[in-house]
Amino acid sequence: MAATDTVLTNLSPAEHQVQLRRAVLASTVGTAIEWYDFFLYSTVTGLVFAKLFFPHSDPWVGTLEAFAIYAVGFIARPIGAAIFGHYGDRIGRKSTLIATLLLMGLATFAVALVPTYASIGIWGAVILTVLRFIQGIGVGGEWGGSVLMSMEWARSNQSRGLIASWPQFGVPCGLFLANLAVLAFSQMSGEQFLSWGWRVPFLLSLLLVGVGLYIRLGILETPVFTKLLAERKIERTPILEVIKRQPKEILLSAFARMGEQAPFYIFTAFIFSYGIGTLQVSRDFLLTAVLAASVVSFASIPFFGYVSDRIGRKAMYMIGALATGVFGFIYFGMVNTGIAWVIFFAIVLSLIPHDMMYGPQAALIAESFTGRLRYSGASLGYQLASVIAGGPAPLIATWLFGRYHSSYAIAIYIAACALLSLIATAMMTDYTGKDISSEYKIAA
Repeated sequence: MAATDTVLTNLSPAEHQVQLRRAVLASTVGTAIEWYDFFLYSTVTGLVFAKLFFPHSDPWVGTLEAFAIYAVGFIARPIGAAIFGHYGDRIGRKSTLIATLLLMGLATFAVALVPTYASIGIWGAVILTVLRFIQGIGVGGEWGGSVLMSMEWARSNQSRGLIASWPQFGVPCGLFLANLAVLAFSQMSGEQFLSWGWRVPFLLSLLLVGVGLYIRLGILETPVFTKLLAERKIERTPILEVIKRQPKEILLSAFARMGEQAPFYIFTAFIFSYGIGTLQVSRDFLLTAVLAASVVSFASIPFFGYVSDRIGRKAMYMIGALATGVFGFIYFGMVNTGIAWVIFFAIVLSLIPHDMMYGPQAALIAESFTGRLRYSGASLGYQLASVIAGGPAPLIATWLFGRYHSSYAIAIYIAACALLSLIATAMMTDYTGKDISSEYKIAA
């Protein structure tokens, strides 16, 4: 056992491995539940929210209005990162993760109870906006903690890229569960689905939260945070400290995500309004295709996380950014054929270039920050991209298509985001294989 590992924990190697497996399981399951909540909203936005909450708007304008509320959740994510990053670096990863799970689950459950425009007019959209904001705060604090809960149990000579990719695996799991739930209840008549069927998947969120809490309550705090606590290296104001000491890492992390996050929400949220309204394909067809794409990600995310441990985090990430920039043109070329199997194949393939970045991304970002500021710094860098990429992406895609009447304008937007990711990633430091348990960048 390495000297640093001895300091990290008094557990035997076998006990350490058990805790590592539990931490990875708790992070992955909890993250999957939170992303189920978040993606459920994304899926339903493209399908019914424009009709239910903006019934008197032009279809294009109504879609823009629905996606504007959708974007509010992304605006809230950096706020959640700041709030929970502070407590994650002050009181620990475990307690903070329990709080984010509760907040996200209760907000999602409440969405099922929101009256539509027909009942209370514009106030339905207002309530929906508030709940979406609360969702964003919850998921904004979730990612950093779940990644650190897994990665900080890994020893310095273990595959952190692979280990940190498992909480990322929660994304396709959540996407799969959300689309499966909507697909199941969309089998009822269109009128019933619009009336109450879409609400049931939101109600089921409460059951999933119970499962997540049960798992997360049974894990230990990470050895890295325990070490920081024992050595009294806890910062009083971690958010302010990380902004002051590591602003470059925060900004580079945010811009590195541009080429990953913006295309993802075009491929998984915008495609519903585009597919139904422009391609004239059915809702169930699109749901099934996105389900299939998420299943592919079950394997591709951990695979590319593993590859990043072999060829380096930056190299794998930049290959993914380049592939995504090119694939945007291929994707719209395929879906615009109007041929069902080609559209299906394009959607299934769409997440592979994304996963080339998403697999190694957690380790790439988290390794950039010193231990005592890691929850705050990694969360803030990761979630700032939500404001400039994820949230606006379906809105921008809808506007570009309405303005230029060409999906290739959207492909150009995807390529521009990928280029920004390439530049930002090239400027980051690669810590693949290096010890992250010590304060190697900031003096104690």
